[in-house]
Order: sequence, then structure tokens, then C-alpha cells
Amino acid sequence: MGNEVCDLSQKHCTPCEEGGAPLGLEEAQRLLSKLSGWELGEKGISKKYDFKNYYQTIAFVNAIAWIAHAEGHHPDLEVSYRSCLVRYTTHAVRGLSENDFICAARVDALFGKEA
Repeated sequence: MGNEVCDLSQKHCTPCEEGGAPLGLEEAQRLLSKLSGWELGEKGISKKYDFKNYYQTIAFVNAIAWIAHAEGHHPDLEVSYRSCLVRYTTHAVRGLSENDFICAARVDALFGKEA
């Protein structure tokens, strides 16, 4: 799994056309298998990250904001004192795209193997 995650995190997002086709369930599950701890749900893929304090949580959120800006792909975030739930979906295709998995891998890369 290690090299595959690295491969995803080294890719960059590509623009999705409005109304384009989302990934099928089989392809989404294949890409999900390359990530650690992410779950596939009705609203995309998500993962909860826990922290020691609010400062670490907000530093994480700011790092995600930088990734989102750089890739042009933005997650939904649920932020609390010591945790952050990150959820990716591609609104343009009304489902999942490879961009969601690329960004998820990039977020995991913030923590290396500890993600």
C-alpha cells in the first residue's frame, strides 16, 4: 500500500466538467483501498483526525486550506476542539472523482505514516 498512496499524493487534480460522470463504485473502492482510514459514504469519502489541542487542529485546517487552494479542490470540514472531519466529494460530477482521492492522499501525507 505504501507506494500506491505515495503515487496518489504525487498526482495533481484536473478540472472536472460540470455534469461529467462520477467514478463508479468499483473504481471508487479501488482508489479507497490505496488510502488508510478513509470511509466511503453517501456524501463522498471522509476521515476523522484527532489532535492534542485546538492549536494543532487549526494548524491542520490551515494546511488543508493550502492544499485545497493549490489543487483547486476543496473539502467540507467539520472542526471541533481536538478533531477535524474531512470529507471530499466532487460537486461538478455529483459524486466522486479521482481528485477526491488525490487530495485525501495529500492530507494523509501531512502526517506521513501516522495518518
